[in-house]
Amino acid sequence: MRRLKFLLRPGWLILALVVVAFAYLCFTVLAPWQLGKNTRTEHRNNLISQSVSAAPVPADQLVGPEHPKADDEWRRVNATGHYLNNSTVLVRLRTDRGNPAYEVLTPFRLTDGRTVLVDRGYVPTIESGRPAAIAPAPTGTVTLEARIRLSEGVVPGKAPIDQDGYKQVYSIDSGQISSLLGMPLASGYLQLDENQPGVLDPVGLPQLDAGPYLSYGLQWLAFGVMAPLGLAYFIRAELRERRKDKKGKKPKKQAVTEPAPFEVAEPVATPGAPEPAVPTSAADATVPKSVADATVPKSAADATAAKLADRYGKRR
Repeated sequence: MRRLKFLLRPGWLILALVVVAFAYLCFTVLAPWQLGKNTRTEHRNNLISQSVSAAPVPADQLVGPEHPKADDEWRRVNATGHYLNNSTVLVRLRTDRGNPAYEVLTPFRLTDGRTVLVDRGYVPTIESGRPAAIAPAPTGTVTLEARIRLSEGVVPGKAPIDQDGYKQVYSIDSGQISSLLGMPLASGYLQLDENQPGVLDPVGLPQLDAGPYLSYGLQWLAFGVMAPLGLAYFIRAELRERRKDKKGKKPKKQAVTEPAPFEVAEPVATPGAPEPAVPTSAADATVPKSVADATVPKSAADATAAKLADRYGKRR
């Protein structure tokens, strides 16, 4: 464990905390956020696809205290009643094909007495961001074909305003607009299709594309796995470098050299001196005569030389 004491230094502790926090966010916030958007987008696309082939149903079946539900959204409905033109509300900060616009909401009184908001579509902005002239909805009883939509909710910090002769809001929320107009409204609203009574520039259907949310979610999961692995890699690299430094500081052992073997120098010939005798036996080749004469008694040397001469057939 002493090898890992360096991990208690402030720099390593901060790095570990950052990695742990990042991985936690990847698995609990970022990846679920993108994967949830992918799930909602797929659910919306399925509802739209089903609504294209499904026949419209009476609006009173999907307008009420318990409706519309999440699975009711995008259903096509038929609604019979009349518009309340004096209660039109505009939705600010919308875009129509990339251009600034307003969405026009007009209450619609059903034949059973209930009132529901109808999104008639877009009107463009003119100078100073004011809305262009809005054609009034038809009077009298009409039958609409529209799609049921859920309320968007209220934008925090964005209260309704009264400007350019219209009450204006920042989102389509039936509860907020009900309080603004002082009349009860059914939950949700109706979005007009093309060629319907009172329609302006209709709001188109979203593209049936799941988008990049699934790939983004998988990427965040991958980042959450890679972050701890990267930290482990850096710890391993630090340990490896510390081992190298420790080995470099150890004293090197000096190599023990063996003494060179004793070599007998060959006699150097001197001009005018008699040539040295060529050894005729292993004894003569191993020990120079001068050395033998110096270390062996003369009588013993003569006796040895005589024996060698008898053995090899040579005599001095």
